[in-house]
Amino acid sequence: MSAREERPSLSSRTTSLHDYALFRHGIEPDGRVPRKGFPLPEGPAEPSRADLTWQQAQTEATDALTPLLRDPDPVRAAAAVHRAAAELAMPHRTLRAHTARLALADEDAARRTARQLTRTGTDAAAVGVGMALLIRLGEPEDVPCLKALGMLRGLATAAAAALDPLDRQAAALLVIRGRDRSEQLTPLAEAITSGDAEATRSALVCLPDEPEAMWLARRIAEAADLHGLLRARPQDAELLALTGRLLHRMADQLESRPDILDYRPARAVYETLVRHADRLPPTPEHRALLLSVALDLHSGPAALLDWRPGRRLALLDAVDGLLPAAAQEPVPGDREADWFRRNRHLPFARAGDGDRPRWEVVVVHRSPDSSAVETRILIDGVPLVPAAFGKGSGNPPEYLLDSGRLRAAPEPREVQLAEAYCTEGCCGALYVTIRRDGDEVVWDGWRGAVGPPPPPYRFDATAYDAELARAERDHSWCWPARSTARLIAAGLRDRPDLTSRWEVAMSWVATDWRDPDTTVVQLRFTPSAPPPGTGGSLYFTWRLPDDDGPPRDRADAVLRRLETDDPKAFAVFGGGNDELAEALGYRPPPPAPRA
Repeated sequence: MSAREERPSLSSRTTSLHDYALFRHGIEPDGRVPRKGFPLPEGPAEPSRADLTWQQAQTEATDALTPLLRDPDPVRAAAAVHRAAAELAMPHRTLRAHTARLALADEDAARRTARQLTRTGTDAAAVGVGMALLIRLGEPEDVPCLKALGMLRGLATAAAAALDPLDRQAAALLVIRGRDRSEQLTPLAEAITSGDAEATRSALVCLPDEPEAMWLARRIAEAADLHGLLRARPQDAELLALTGRLLHRMADQLESRPDILDYRPARAVYETLVRHADRLPPTPEHRALLLSVALDLHSGPAALLDWRPGRRLALLDAVDGLLPAAAQEPVPGDREADWFRRNRHLPFARAGDGDRPRWEVVVVHRSPDSSAVETRILIDGVPLVPAAFGKGSGNPPEYLLDSGRLRAAPEPREVQLAEAYCTEGCCGALYVTIRRDGDEVVWDGWRGAVGPPPPPYRFDATAYDAELARAERDHSWCWPARSTARLIAAGLRDRPDLTSRWEVAMSWVATDWRDPDTTVVQLRFTPSAPPPGTGGSLYFTWRLPDDDGPPRDRADAVLRRLETDDPKAFAVFGGGNDELAEALGYRPPPPAPRA
């Protein structure tokens, strides 16, 4: 009988999941672990109690498990947990989530029971209870068991969470194996598993610079021991370039908490990169990469790392010395060169902040076509949004600067500084109340901060107004299509009659995310007399590809057309209230083609 034919005999419920995982791994001819892990042993269908609310489930799990986890005898307690898990009849992920919230009266007893469950447990729900406890209580001796359980489908996430404080490399390998949706990281995972440093280095530098491969940047660096590879090969130009890309992706504020803040060797890796950056060939791509890293160190989340006094500025000075001077004029047709020209000066300015904030508009370089624009707020040289919020980047300059929202008046005004990447309704937003108090401007009344809110700030009003006026005038970051968008938005704010006559209002005006040279005007149509039984609004999108004309002329042409033509007749219907659209004869847009 072959090894593969023997599998069913070890899939019975009398075999612990830990032993089953080791067996499945041991009989694989090439020693590989499938991307989603080995399947759990066959058994009864997992229960589903659809009528049970989250709070009810928490109460049931607490009542059933809390007394058992105080038992000093781990064998007896583990057996009781097995019975309780079967009686609770919850999916193992649900029971694991509720276990993580239990108050533990005796942590030592709970730890012993958790170890008994993870080493001898035969049921995914009961083993999940043990893993949830080890997330809080695990110690280095638990690492081998957690690594084995992490090879099983459905248990890898809990294993990675428990391994994170104990063995970051093992945890990262589980994460990239389970989340590598495009399978572009499979060769890297296999090289890391082999323990061959040269194979790992080769797989790393071959990673495509694409979101599908780089979205797990911190986990890639941890799993591959990037820090160790750099120590062994500090002058490896390909490895240095890959390091810069990973660091820049970790510092990206597009999503939730920036990964750079959780990457333990971050400061040492930055130091190594900058110290040996002269080894990078002087290509436009490397030039843009170093400038991006400098922007992260100056005004991005990387500035929040625990730097020694003066060390971060020293790194910025070193990068400044490596970069050539920027071209004085735009570089037609070369977006990357033009981005470099517009941003070359930004991270190296040494303006004394004094008792005022500083606003810097940054076009985040994710690719030559990047058009992600954010307003960064520095107070005492520290970036405010990642320090106080960390769930998304600062709002764009059109919202904060062009609108005048940041101007201070005696009447307090609440201003949204940043919104979560997934929308405010999901994960919130950061707000501050701004008011003028005599010869000072006060920022207080914080709302939406993650953790303790920032303290109240009091700025000299004259210095505040001067810095804000500078930021409002500074359009050096802006490219032609974005300038067109800003001029259109300003024109519509000054002349709301241009849209109100057609019962539409400006929703937003910006540039296309994927095509920065296209200006996009989105309008919201809310009829004053909607057909009976309908309501709500419809949205229309007007796209204006760049024709190389001056932004002022292009914006004026848009405003003139709105004087005579109803935009609903030529802009593209983009959705909205279904009943209203059907009543007025607008067809929903076709679904976007799959990539």
